[in-house]
Amino acid sequence: MHIPFFNYRFICVILFCFLTSCYTKKDVVYFQNAKNFETIVDTDTFKAKLKIGDILGINISTKNLEVTRPYNLVESTGSQGGQLIDYLVDSEGNIDYPVLGKIKLLGLTVEEAKQLLKKKFEEGDLLKNPVVIIRIKNYRVTMMGWVNSPGVYPISGERISILEAITMAGDLQINGKRKDVLVIRDFNGTKTYTEIDLTSKEVFNSPVYYLTQNDIVYVKPNKGGISSASGDSRIGLISSIAGIVVSIAILLTR
Repeated sequence: MHIPFFNYRFICVILFCFLTSCYTKKDVVYFQNAKNFETIVDTDTFKAKLKIGDILGINISTKNLEVTRPYNLVESTGSQGGQLIDYLVDSEGNIDYPVLGKIKLLGLTVEEAKQLLKKKFEEGDLLKNPVVIIRIKNYRVTMMGWVNSPGVYPISGERISILEAITMAGDLQINGKRKDVLVIRDFNGTKTYTEIDLTSKEVFNSPVYYLTQNDIVYVKPNKGGISSASGDSRIGLISSIAGIVVSIAILLTR
């Protein structure tokens, strides 16, 4: 049986193209439309706002530490002493604070909440020039899907960009879809779903570029990821094609 040599070369070329064209620049490169020396001014003034379910650490101090004791309640932690209690933003958006009672903090930034507490202390002649420190104790983001290290990541500051969060999660896997990364955000019981394209510089203008507390980032799989997850990977197909080429080569050498 005679098989023309050009058919053998044609099959080899097809196999080579198949092996080298799994991913292209358009599939994996970030910010593809950013130009050399282009300047993008960040006009985003994002600040995290307090939500229902937030857990706040609050510390009040003045020159006279004794007078602040009623506002810095401590819970016992055994032989090690105690630590300041945390305050929950309840379903009505309030915290229940010692002496001051119910205070509505829902929708305020951390700085606005500080100023509100300070005002209440001063208006009630309770404290003079108090220093108010508030930290969101449950500020975290969840990274899911085709990232190298999925998980829940605590955030120590008051804001984080989606790029920083992706970096914390070890970047996207090669099979992660960069064009429509999904951000799920909860606004006091109402969830919003926003997709962003990491291959475009417009990601910097997205309303979800800065993540709020308890945001969920889900990286979808591309076609290769779907095939791999379903067990229908290209390895079997590549092996079959390679087997055919080897068989043809054997026939041609006879």
